[in-house]
Amino acid sequence: MVSLDKAIIARIETHGEKFEILVDPDLAYLFKTGSKKDLANMMVVEEVFTDARKVERPTSEALKKAFGTTEVMKIAEIILKKGDVQLTTEQRKRMMEEKRKKIVAILARECVDPRTGAPHPPQRIEKAMEESKVHIDPFKDAEVQLDEVVDALRPILPMKFEKVKIAVRVPAEYAPRAFGTLKEYSIHKEEWQSNGSLIVVVEMPAGLQGEFYDKINKITAGNVETKILK
Repeated sequence: MVSLDKAIIARIETHGEKFEILVDPDLAYLFKTGSKKDLANMMVVEEVFTDARKVERPTSEALKKAFGTTEVMKIAEIILKKGDVQLTTEQRKRMMEEKRKKIVAILARECVDPRTGAPHPPQRIEKAMEESKVHIDPFKDAEVQLDEVVDALRPILPMKFEKVKIAVRVPAEYAPRAFGTLKEYSIHKEEWQSNGSLIVVVEMPAGLQGEFYDKINKITAGNVETKILK
């Protein structure tokens, strides 16, 4: 466990009061980024404070009112999940970069250029994010921030969320193996023909088309028919 002088503060303000805990900075980072699911060895001092530096403690009544419990570990979990954590500058920078990469990956996968119907390459999205100076919150889920990011990028990089439906016909000799890959997408129709061939309609984010065609062509050695459905 980290020493007290290297601990950081996690805090939350609720019901008109401030509550703080002292936690290990590295474990708190792992918890906030989802890599760590439990609070084992997280707290440097298993106590809740109103001011950790002055060692001022709340009353049991205040804890009960704010959290519905006086159990320190349950309160600590609430503070870590919903409150603010004073991560180091390097940790915040790392979290910001990881969150930015997640957002870029989602946009590259699920958005297209409405002018062409083609997905934007990740590099183009990254450049637009730099130009727009859009704010990325390292503590918010990537999905929650998508609308705000897209609104900021549209003046520079027109984009819209779009899904496509693709009809696929696979010859009998490739059908069983191809079906395993097709199940990775949302299947809207599935028909096994009397000759063993397979007809499927799959739906996916528009940006996944290239990946999809690569996979299905590799499995069938190019012996597959596909058609985008309007």
